[in-house]
Amino acid sequence: MGLEKAWIQPLNDKGSPNGDPVKVLFNPTEYSIEKSNQYHSVALPGKSAPATQFVSGNADTLTMELLFDSYEEGEDVRKYTGKVTSLMQIDSGLHAPPVCKFIWGKLEFKAVLEKVSQRFTMFLGTGIPVRATLQVVFKEYKTITEQVDASSGLLDKTKQITIKSGMTLSAVAESQYGDASKWRLIAQANGISNPRKLQPGMQIKVPPLE
Repeated sequence: MGLEKAWIQPLNDKGSPNGDPVKVLFNPTEYSIEKSNQYHSVALPGKSAPATQFVSGNADTLTMELLFDSYEEGEDVRKYTGKVTSLMQIDSGLHAPPVCKFIWGKLEFKAVLEKVSQRFTMFLGTGIPVRATLQVVFKEYKTITEQVDASSGLLDKTKQITIKSGMTLSAVAESQYGDASKWRLIAQANGISNPRKLQPGMQIKVPPLE
Protein backbone atom coordinates (compact mmCIF):
# COMPACT_ATOMS: atom_id res chain seq x y z
CA MET A 1 0.00 0.00 0.00
CA GLY A 2 1.38 3.39 -1.00
CA LEU A 3 1.82 6.32 1.33
CA GLU A 4 -1.43 8.24 1.65
CA LYS A 5 -0.92 11.97 1.22
CA ALA A 6 -2.67 14.67 3.21
CA TRP A 7 -4.58 17.41 1.39
CA ILE A 8 -6.91 20.33 2.00
CA GLN A 9 -10.17 20.58 0.07
CA PRO A 10 -11.93 23.98 -0.16
CA LEU A 11 -15.72 23.74 0.14
CA ASN A 12 -18.62 25.82 -1.14
CA ASP A 13 -21.55 27.05 0.97
CA LYS A 14 -23.28 23.68 0.41
CA GLY A 15 -20.34 21.74 1.86
CA SER A 16 -19.33 20.31 -1.53
CA PRO A 17 -15.80 20.45 -3.02
CA ASN A 18 -15.09 23.83 -4.57
CA GLY A 19 -11.99 24.04 -6.73
CA ASP A 20 -8.79 22.04 -6.75
CA PRO A 21 -7.52 20.48 -3.53
CA VAL A 22 -4.42 21.95 -1.91
CA LYS A 23 -1.82 19.18 -1.80
CA VAL A 24 0.56 18.87 1.12
CA LEU A 25 4.10 18.16 -0.15
CA PHE A 26 5.13 16.29 3.02
CA ASN A 27 2.73 14.69 5.49
CA PRO A 28 2.90 16.19 8.99
CA THR A 29 4.99 14.29 11.53
CA GLU A 30 2.35 14.96 14.19
CA TYR A 31 -0.78 16.97 14.85
CA SER A 32 -2.82 17.94 17.90
CA ILE A 33 -6.57 18.34 18.39
CA GLU A 34 -7.69 20.57 21.22
CA LYS A 35 -11.15 20.64 22.80
CA SER A 36 -12.22 23.14 25.44
CA ASN A 37 -15.34 24.36 27.22
CA GLN A 38 -16.35 27.83 28.36
CA TYR A 39 -17.47 28.45 31.93
CA HIS A 40 -18.70 31.55 33.74
CA SER A 41 -17.93 32.21 37.40
CA VAL A 42 -20.33 34.18 39.59
CA ALA A 43 -19.08 35.64 42.86
CA LEU A 44 -21.27 34.80 45.85
CA PRO A 45 -21.15 37.28 48.76
CA GLY A 46 -19.77 35.66 51.88
CA LYS A 47 -18.61 32.51 50.10
CA SER A 48 -15.00 31.39 49.73
CA ALA A 49 -15.38 30.34 46.08
CA PRO A 50 -17.51 31.51 43.15
CA ALA A 51 -20.27 29.44 41.59
CA THR A 52 -19.19 28.02 38.25
CA GLN A 53 -21.69 27.58 35.43
CA PHE A 54 -21.24 25.91 32.06
CA VAL A 55 -21.79 28.31 29.14
CA SER A 56 -20.95 26.43 25.96
CA GLY A 57 -18.44 24.22 24.25
CA ASN A 58 -15.73 25.80 22.12
CA ALA A 59 -14.87 24.67 18.62
CA ASP A 60 -12.17 22.02 18.30
CA THR A 61 -8.84 23.14 16.86
CA LEU A 62 -6.44 21.12 14.74
CA THR A 63 -2.80 22.26 14.89
CA MET A 64 0.20 21.02 12.92
CA GLU A 65 3.36 21.95 11.05
CA LEU A 66 3.58 21.52 7.29
CA LEU A 67 6.92 21.35 5.49
CA PHE A 68 7.38 22.61 1.93
CA ASP A 69 10.62 22.16 0.00
CA SER A 70 11.21 23.15 -3.64
CA TYR A 71 15.03 23.23 -3.63
CA GLU A 72 15.47 20.42 -6.18
CA GLU A 73 13.03 22.09 -8.57
CA GLY A 74 14.73 25.46 -8.04
CA GLU A 75 11.31 27.06 -7.63
CA ASP A 76 10.06 29.70 -5.23
CA VAL A 77 8.50 27.70 -2.38
CA ARG A 78 5.83 30.39 -2.00
CA LYS A 79 4.27 28.93 -5.15
CA TYR A 80 3.16 26.06 -2.91
CA THR A 81 2.72 27.75 0.46
CA GLY A 82 0.60 30.45 -1.14
CA LYS A 83 -2.08 27.87 -1.89
CA VAL A 84 -2.42 27.30 1.86
CA THR A 85 -2.29 30.95 2.92
CA SER A 86 -4.89 31.82 0.26
CA LEU A 87 -7.42 29.90 2.36
CA MET A 88 -7.40 32.89 4.72
CA GLN A 89 -8.38 35.35 2.00
CA ILE A 90 -11.98 36.50 1.66
CA ASP A 91 -13.88 34.68 -1.09
CA SER A 92 -15.85 37.22 -3.15
CA GLY A 93 -18.79 34.84 -3.50
CA LEU A 94 -18.91 33.83 0.17
CA HIS A 95 -17.90 37.25 1.58
CA ALA A 96 -15.73 35.29 4.01
CA PRO A 97 -12.70 33.00 3.87
CA PRO A 98 -13.66 29.59 2.49
CA VAL A 99 -14.56 26.62 4.63
CA CYS A 100 -12.28 23.67 3.95
CA LYS A 101 -11.68 20.09 5.00
CA PHE A 102 -8.31 18.70 6.04
CA ILE A 103 -8.15 15.09 4.92
CA TRP A 104 -5.51 12.54 5.82
CA GLY A 105 -6.50 8.89 5.85
CA LYS A 106 -9.49 8.52 8.18
CA LEU A 107 -9.08 12.04 9.56
CA GLU A 108 -11.55 14.49 7.99
CA PHE A 109 -11.67 17.82 9.79
CA LYS A 110 -14.15 20.40 8.49
CA ALA A 111 -12.84 23.82 9.46
CA VAL A 112 -11.70 27.30 8.59
CA LEU A 113 -8.01 28.17 8.56
CA GLU A 114 -7.79 30.37 11.64
CA LYS A 115 -4.07 31.07 11.73
CA VAL A 116 -0.96 30.39 9.65
CA SER A 117 2.65 31.32 10.36
CA GLN A 118 5.35 30.93 7.68
CA ARG A 119 9.02 30.33 8.49
CA PHE A 120 11.46 30.30 5.56
CA THR A 121 14.66 28.37 6.27
CA MET A 122 16.50 27.87 2.94
CA PHE A 123 17.18 30.25 0.05
CA LEU A 124 18.79 30.26 -3.39
CA GLY A 125 21.69 32.60 -4.04
CA THR A 126 19.18 35.04 -5.49
CA GLY A 127 17.33 35.21 -2.18
CA ILE A 128 14.37 33.18 -3.38
CA PRO A 129 13.06 30.95 -0.56
CA VAL A 130 12.98 27.23 -1.35
CA ARG A 131 12.09 25.71 2.02
CA ALA A 132 9.38 26.74 4.46
CA THR A 133 7.59 25.45 7.53
CA LEU A 134 3.99 26.49 8.04
CA GLN A 135 2.41 26.40 11.50
CA VAL A 136 -1.32 26.11 10.79
CA VAL A 137 -4.35 26.15 13.05
CA PHE A 138 -7.69 24.89 11.73
CA LYS A 139 -10.82 25.81 13.69
CA GLU A 140 -13.78 23.43 13.54
CA TYR A 141 -16.68 24.75 11.46
CA LYS A 142 -20.34 23.90 11.96
CA THR A 143 -23.40 25.74 10.69
CA ILE A 144 -26.32 26.54 13.01
CA THR A 145 -28.31 23.77 11.32
CA GLU A 146 -25.54 21.24 11.96
CA GLN A 147 -25.35 22.33 15.59
CA VAL A 148 -29.11 21.94 16.08
CA ASP A 149 -29.21 18.56 14.33
CA ALA A 150 -26.32 17.27 16.43
CA SER A 151 -27.84 18.42 19.73
CA SER A 152 -31.34 17.15 18.92
CA GLY A 153 -30.08 13.58 18.99
CA LEU A 154 -28.77 14.14 22.53
CA LEU A 155 -32.03 15.39 23.97
CA ASP A 156 -33.69 13.14 26.51
CA LYS A 157 -37.09 12.32 25.05
CA THR A 158 -38.24 10.45 28.17
CA LYS A 159 -41.61 11.71 29.43
CA GLN A 160 -42.90 11.80 32.98
CA ILE A 161 -46.50 10.92 33.84
CA THR A 162 -48.32 11.51 37.10
CA ILE A 163 -50.49 8.52 37.99
CA LYS A 164 -54.15 9.27 38.66
CA SER A 165 -56.65 7.12 40.49
CA GLY A 166 -57.60 4.03 38.49
CA MET A 167 -54.82 4.48 35.91
CA THR A 168 -52.99 1.35 34.68
CA LEU A 169 -49.74 0.86 32.81
CA SER A 170 -51.70 -0.58 29.91
CA ALA A 171 -53.69 2.65 29.71
CA VAL A 172 -50.50 4.70 29.83
CA ALA A 173 -48.94 2.59 27.07
CA GLU A 174 -52.07 2.97 24.95
CA SER A 175 -52.09 6.76 25.34
CA GLN A 176 -48.35 7.25 24.80
CA TYR A 177 -47.46 4.50 22.32
CA GLY A 178 -50.86 3.64 20.82
CA ASP A 179 -50.23 0.05 21.92
CA ALA A 180 -51.38 -1.18 25.33
CA SER A 181 -49.21 -4.31 25.04
CA LYS A 182 -46.05 -2.21 25.46
CA TRP A 183 -46.75 -1.60 29.17
CA ARG A 184 -43.76 -3.81 30.04
CA LEU A 185 -41.36 -1.17 28.65
CA ILE A 186 -42.73 1.33 31.15
CA ALA A 187 -42.66 -1.21 33.98
CA GLN A 188 -38.99 -2.04 33.29
CA ALA A 189 -38.00 1.63 33.08
CA ASN A 190 -39.52 2.28 36.51
CA GLY A 191 -38.72 -0.98 38.27
CA ILE A 192 -42.39 -1.80 38.75
CA SER A 193 -42.88 -5.47 39.56
CA ASN A 194 -46.67 -5.34 40.01
CA PRO A 195 -48.32 -3.15 37.35
CA ARG A 196 -51.65 -3.33 39.16
CA LYS A 197 -50.35 -1.55 42.22
CA LEU A 198 -49.95 2.04 41.09
CA GLN A 199 -50.34 4.74 43.70
CA PRO A 200 -52.14 7.94 42.68
CA GLY A 201 -49.70 10.85 42.57
CA MET A 202 -46.61 8.76 41.85
CA GLN A 203 -44.34 9.88 38.99
CA ILE A 204 -43.34 7.34 36.35
CA LYS A 205 -41.03 7.62 33.34
CA VAL A 206 -42.24 6.79 29.83
CA PRO A 207 -39.16 6.00 27.71
CA PRO A 208 -39.23 6.69 23.97
CA LEU A 209 -39.63 3.79 21.58
CA GLU A 210 -36.40 2.92 19.74
